[in-house]
Amino acid sequence: MQIAILSFFHYFTDMFKKRENIFEVEEGKFLSPKFDSNGLIPVTTTDGSSGELLMHGYMNEEALKKTIETKEAHYWSRSKKALWHKGKTSGFVQKVVDLRIDDDQDALWMSVDIGNGASCHVGYKSCFYRSISLGPIKNAAEIELDFKEKKKKFDPEEVYKGQPNPTKL
Repeated sequence: MQIAILSFFHYFTDMFKKRENIFEVEEGKFLSPKFDSNGLIPVTTTDGSSGELLMHGYMNEEALKKTIETKEAHYWSRSKKALWHKGKTSGFVQKVVDLRIDDDQDALWMSVDIGNGASCHVGYKSCFYRSISLGPIKNAAEIELDFKEKKKKFDPEEVYKGQPNPTKL
C-alpha cells in the first residue's frame, strides 16, 4: 500500500518536464509549468470565438493533465479543495480551442467553446459581468458597478440545487 501511494505521488509531482534552465523554460519546446507554493498555476479563460474574458481560475498538475488529455477544461477549486470539471453540473462544458502558456511558464491562457452556454456560477456568460466605474473616488465604500450583461444564461438555484455557494466572505 505504501509503495502504491509513493508511486501515485511520484506520478503527479513529475508529470511535466523538470525546469532545468532559463533558456529551456523560455525558448525550449517542452512544457515545464511553474506551479506556486500551493501547487497551482493561474488560468485566464476566454471565449474562443469572441475573445471575451470568461473567467480566471487555477489548475494543479492533475487539472492541467486532464485538460490536455480530454480537451475539456478542468480546474482546481480553491474553495472546495477539489478537482473541478467545468460544466459537469451545469452542462456548459468548456471545450478547449487553444491552450497557451506564458514566457516563463507560470500562467496559462485558455480559449474555449461554451456554445450558447455560460461560464459563471452566478448564471452569466462571463464571470466578468460587471464593469467598475472609473474616475475620481469620493467614497471607496460606494464605488458603483455597471452590469454589462443584463440577462443570465441560467438560474443558479435551479442548476446547483442544494449545493453550497462557492463564494466565500
